[in-house]
Amino acid sequence: MPNAISGFSKLSKSEKIEWLLETYFSDKENARTLIHQYWNTDEKLQKLHDEFIENTITNYYLPLGVAPNFSINNKLYTIPMAIEESSVVAAASKSAKFWLDRGGFKTEVISTEKIGQVHFTFDGDFEALQAFFKNIKPKLFEDTKAITKNMERRGGGILDIELRNKSEGLEHYYQLHTTFETLDAMGANFINSCLEQFAKTFIQEAEKQLDGELEIVMSILSNYVPNCLVKAEVSCPIEDLKSKDISNPSLFAQKFKQAVNIAEVEPYRAVTHNKGIMNGIDAVVLATGNDFRAVEAGVHAYASKGGRYTSLTHCSIEDNIFKFWIEIPLALGTVGGLTSLHPLVKFALEMLENPSAKDLMQIVAVAGLAQNFAAVKSLTTTGIQEGHMKMHLLNILNQFEATAEEKEKIVEHFKTNVVTHSAVVEAIENLRG
Repeated sequence: MPNAISGFSKLSKSEKIEWLLETYFSDKENARTLIHQYWNTDEKLQKLHDEFIENTITNYYLPLGVAPNFSINNKLYTIPMAIEESSVVAAASKSAKFWLDRGGFKTEVISTEKIGQVHFTFDGDFEALQAFFKNIKPKLFEDTKAITKNMERRGGGILDIELRNKSEGLEHYYQLHTTFETLDAMGANFINSCLEQFAKTFIQEAEKQLDGELEIVMSILSNYVPNCLVKAEVSCPIEDLKSKDISNPSLFAQKFKQAVNIAEVEPYRAVTHNKGIMNGIDAVVLATGNDFRAVEAGVHAYASKGGRYTSLTHCSIEDNIFKFWIEIPLALGTVGGLTSLHPLVKFALEMLENPSAKDLMQIVAVAGLAQNFAAVKSLTTTGIQEGHMKMHLLNILNQFEATAEEKEKIVEHFKTNVVTHSAVVEAIENLRG
C-alpha cells in the first residue's frame, strides 16, 4: 500500500510522473511511453492543455466525429460530436438524413433565464427581514455595477432578486433567489461574482439595520435552469414515414408513440430513454467546450419537475400528422472558458458557423431529439442490437488485436450475419485456425 505524499501539487510535471511510475506501475517504461505517446508534439499546445486543470500528466483523447445533413429551421448543419460510444454518431446521421426530406427539424428558444442563489440563515422576524430586503434591494444592484457593466452593455445582466422563505423545509433558512441573462456566455463566473457581492452587501447592511443573527451559508449559481428552455420537433404526414425499413407507416407511428408513452409513465424505461437523448446532447456539448455535467444535472432535474421521473421527449398523432418533440433546459455558452482556448472547440464552433448561445441551444436539442428518434425507431422495428453491434464490431476486433486482413474478412462475414460478441470471437478463432 503506497504512502501518502505531501506537496504533490508543487512537484514539476516530470517529478509527478516519476512518482506515479515508481509507486503504481510494475512496467515503468511501458507506462512512461504511454504517457508520452499522448502528449502533443507542439509544445505550446501541450502547455495549453496542461494548464486547463491541475496535476496534468498527459492528455486523454475522445474521438471527434461529425453528423451531416441536419436541416434546422431550413438551414443545413454538420454537427460535431465528441463521444466514445459506438453507433451514436451513425444514429444521429441516420436521423438527420431521414428527416431531411420530411421538413427537417424545427426549433425555438423559449426563454434564457439563468439562476443563482445566496443561501443564508436568519433567526429573527420574517416580516422584519422582508422590510430590510425591500429597503436594501436597490443597493444590491448598485454594489454589483462594476461586475455587471460589461454584461449590461451587451444587453444582459441581473434581471431580478427575490427574497425566498424556505424555513418550512429547513429551520431559519432563506434565499436571495436571483435571475440573470448572460447572453452568449454560460456565465458561471459572472453569476458567482454577483452573488458573492450580494452576500457581502447583505451581511454588512444586516449588521447595521436588522435585529437577529443572519449568517451567509454560501453563494452559488444553480445548474437547474427551468426557465432557460429550448424546444425542437419533427413532424410529417404519417404516410411520409414510409421508408426502406418502415413498410407500414401507420403501424410504425402507433408503435413509436406507444414506446414514448411507456417512457412517460415508467421511470425504469425513462432513465434509459433519456440516457439515449443525452448521448446526442453530451457529445455536442463536449465538442463545443461546454459543461456536460451541468447540462446532465439540470436536464434530469427537469425530467423530475412533476414529482416523478419521466421522458424528455413526447409524441402525438393528430389529423394523420406524426409529431415528435423535446423541450429541455440548456444553459450553454459560445464565448469564454474553453470556447476561446481549446483549438478543437474553436474548430467545432466554426463548423457550426460560430453560433450564438441561442443557436447552440437549438442545435444541441436537435442532436438529442435525433438520437432518441433513431433509438426508438430501432427498438420498435429491427431491435437495438442489430445496428449497435455492427458499429461495435471494430471495437471487439481491436480488443483481439485483429490484423487488417482479419478485419476485412470478418467485417465482410458479418454483412450477412448477426453480430454478437460470442459470434465475433468464434469467427476470429475459426479464421485463426
